[in-house]
Amino acid sequence: MRALLVVNPNATTTTERGRDILVRALRSQVDLDVAYTQRRGHAADLARGAARDGLDLLVTLGGDGTVNEAVNGLMTFDSGPAANRAQDRPALAVVPGGSTNVFARALGLPSDWAEGTGAILEALRDRRERIIGLGRADDRYFTFCAGLGLDAEVVRRVDQARHKGSTSTPWLYFRSTMGQFAATNRHVPLLTLELPGESVQSGLTWMLVQNTAPWTYIGERPVNPNPRASFDTGLDVLGLRVLQVAGTTRTVAQILSNRHEAKGKHVVALHDLPGFTLTAAKPIAFQVDGEYLGEVDKLDFASVPGALRVVC
Repeated sequence: MRALLVVNPNATTTTERGRDILVRALRSQVDLDVAYTQRRGHAADLARGAARDGLDLLVTLGGDGTVNEAVNGLMTFDSGPAANRAQDRPALAVVPGGSTNVFARALGLPSDWAEGTGAILEALRDRRERIIGLGRADDRYFTFCAGLGLDAEVVRRVDQARHKGSTSTPWLYFRSTMGQFAATNRHVPLLTLELPGESVQSGLTWMLVQNTAPWTYIGERPVNPNPRASFDTGLDVLGLRVLQVAGTTRTVAQILSNRHEAKGKHVVALHDLPGFTLTAAKPIAFQVDGEYLGEVDKLDFASVPGALRVVC
C-alpha cells in the first residue's frame, strides 16, 4: 500500500521525536512518503497530488484545518467521473495533532496522537474503512461544520490572537466568544435561508450548519447543537433569529446539557437537508471546520453523500 503522510509542522500535540515515532510506526504497515506543509493551502496541493499519483492512502498529522485542506485536495483532484467515486480517491487516515481534533474524534478515534496512531495501525491491519458524506458550501468542502455570523467571528478573533502568540485553548475561545458577543449587533437580522420548494426562513442573525455531531468539544465534553447530525445523513442547521442575552443563554444551556435539542421561538432547527441557500443582507463572517474564510453574502450548501473513504 502506497501512502503519503502530510505533516503540519505546527501541530500542537507532537514533538519532532513523536513525529519520528509516528513515521516508523506507519512504515511498518505501508510504503510511506512524508511531506511537510509550508503555507496555507499546501495540504490541499499535497493531497491533490497524492490522488493524481494513484496513492492508496493519505494520512494527516495536524488539526481540523489541515484535515479540511487535505479533504478539499482529495475531492478536487479530478473533474471527470472519478470525482464522484470515493473508491477512486485515496482513503484518508487522520492522526490527531491539533487542539480540538473534532473530525478525528467524530470518527471515534482517540484525541491523543499516540493512541490515535495505534488505532489507525490496527484499522489498517484489519482493513477497517467506512465511507462518509461531506458538506459543501459553494466549492468548499467541509467535514463537520460551517458557520456564518457569531461563531465565524469568534474563529477570526482566535486566529488573530494566535498570530500574536496566544495558544489555542478553551479559555481563549471563551474569552473570544464573550468579547465578540458583546461587540455584535445582536438584533439586526442578516440571513435568509431558502429551501427548494419550501417557505423562506428570514430574519436570522446566526447560522450553524453541521455535517455530523458533535459541533465541537470543550475539553472532553462534546457540544451538540444538532445532535441528530451524521456522516450518513444530509446537513443539519441551527439558526437564531436574535441573539438576546436571555434567549441565547437559554439556547446555550440547552445545547450544553446534551439532553435536548435547542428549541424556542427564536430558534430554527432543521434536519437531514440535501441542500439550501443562505443569503446575507451584507457580507458576513464565514468559517468551515474552524477555519475562517472571510466574508460572504451568499452561499449554496449541499450534502455530498458517499464522498470519502476514511480509516477508522
